[in-house]
Amino acid sequence: MLITRPEPGAAETAARIAALGWCPVLAPALVLTPEPPGPLPPAQALLLPSRASARALTSWPIPVYAVGEGTAEAARAQGFTDVVAAEGDAASLTRLCAARLDPAAGPLLLAVGRGYSMELANNLRSLGFRVIRRIAYAAREAPTLPPAAALAIGQGKVGHALFFSPRSAACSLRHLAEGGLTGAAPGMVAIAISPRVAAVLSAWPWRTVRIASRSDQDHMLELLGSP
Repeated sequence: MLITRPEPGAAETAARIAALGWCPVLAPALVLTPEPPGPLPPAQALLLPSRASARALTSWPIPVYAVGEGTAEAARAQGFTDVVAAEGDAASLTRLCAARLDPAAGPLLLAVGRGYSMELANNLRSLGFRVIRRIAYAAREAPTLPPAAALAIGQGKVGHALFFSPRSAACSLRHLAEGGLTGAAPGMVAIAISPRVAAVLSAWPWRTVRIASRSDQDHMLELLGSP
């Protein structure tokens, strides 16, 4: 089972996979580097669109709106106590904010990765919210597949691959192509966390592409069946 998720999430997913009886093969497509922001402005709520955002912050008393339950758990682990989770994607986070928050009550603080979540910010602004974006981490592409992953794929040992974001999926495909491993795709089931990820994967001849019914890891793992 190829895991393309960045660390530290890749190790967490590997543990889940191993507990289900699969053999995890780590191939993080992105490398995340926390960039904790300096002093933050007052806001009515903190919005967290990813676990990486949550892990880069130190808690303070503020309501937190997380994109999904995994991000909410990461926020609680950092010490945030007033945490609400959306359904796993930016659209559900936008709906949650629209239902529970008032544009007149103050700005929303959006902690993001460098270059990420512009669409989320724009959608909230279109609803009348003032959104303050602050960079919490940077994500760069890994230079290549890890040798162990390339060997396992080349030997036909990898039957499934998990893809967690459009950018990491595109990076993983580039790694496979550069490693001369495009021909392995017909023997692999690609599991996408969302339709947007599946769209990135669609140009390749996978055995099949499965899409999680909700954009979180639990619903991805439901698609695995037995090892």
